[in-house]
Amino acid sequence: MLRRAAFAVVTIFVAITTNFFLFRVLPGSAVSDLSRVPHATPALRHALMVEFGLDKPKWEQYLIYLKELAHGNMGISYAYQQPVTNLLLGDLRNTVPMVTVGTLAAIIVGVASGVLSAWRRGSAPDHVSTTLAIFAYAFPTQWLGLMLLILFAGVLPAGGMSNEFTFGPVPFWQHIGDIATHMILPAGTLMLTAYGSYTLVLRSSMLETLGEDYVLTARAKGLPVKRIVWRHAVRNAMLPMVTLIALNLGFIVGGALLVEVIFSWPGIGQAMYQAVNQRDYPMLQGGFLILTVSVIVLNFAADLVYFKLDPRIKA
Repeated sequence: MLRRAAFAVVTIFVAITTNFFLFRVLPGSAVSDLSRVPHATPALRHALMVEFGLDKPKWEQYLIYLKELAHGNMGISYAYQQPVTNLLLGDLRNTVPMVTVGTLAAIIVGVASGVLSAWRRGSAPDHVSTTLAIFAYAFPTQWLGLMLLILFAGVLPAGGMSNEFTFGPVPFWQHIGDIATHMILPAGTLMLTAYGSYTLVLRSSMLETLGEDYVLTARAKGLPVKRIVWRHAVRNAMLPMVTLIALNLGFIVGGALLVEVIFSWPGIGQAMYQAVNQRDYPMLQGGFLILTVSVIVLNFAADLVYFKLDPRIKA
């Protein structure tokens, strides 16, 4: 565990360094965009370069960034002139509920369809479930989101996080219901994006597990089918799923970028999309840092879950 924790720290440092220099290799900056703004004099652009620290050499900017980051400061957004930490935490509070709902739905549907396909291998439900999972896994996220937008735009809210045209105080439960209604399409898109991989991986793992000797012994003893499937087969077949779920939870926060842009969901994905257009380096660095840390932490949590699911690791 200590070795893996040290590796995680090194990975975060490499990600910070890569993110810092990667965006500065691209042409243009937050100040160069002012060339299209009327009355943006060269003196004003120079003053902003000095204010943002863009006039310093790249290595000096990098050392300043590391120093501030060590104190928990991700910098000031060029576009909003506010601390990046506060902006990203606010966006993250909007992203996490939507991603959580979509991921939980994907896990439930994926596990149920994967178990059904493996137990009824070769039957009609198996063919239907596997085909749907392959299509869901193959289609791009943006395509699925646009199809849902076209099909349900007149039935369900298709933009934003809540109804912006309400006046006066809104009751708490009515506000929650409004957010939940707006969440259906983006969370549904994430569910369709992720559930296919869960179904295919669990089906493959279940087929391998169902052929093990201890499952055949359980059948020979006359144990109930439900007990054989859920207690003996599913528990051991879930090991590859743990890693997949941990990876998806981390990457889906970044993958929600396309979904949030399509449905105008005010989360971290849309914030990073806007930061790219505005050359807002601090926002991009902070966003990618959050994504990197989330992937690493969730993978570390997956290792801990392995100890619970697989007693052989403890030995």
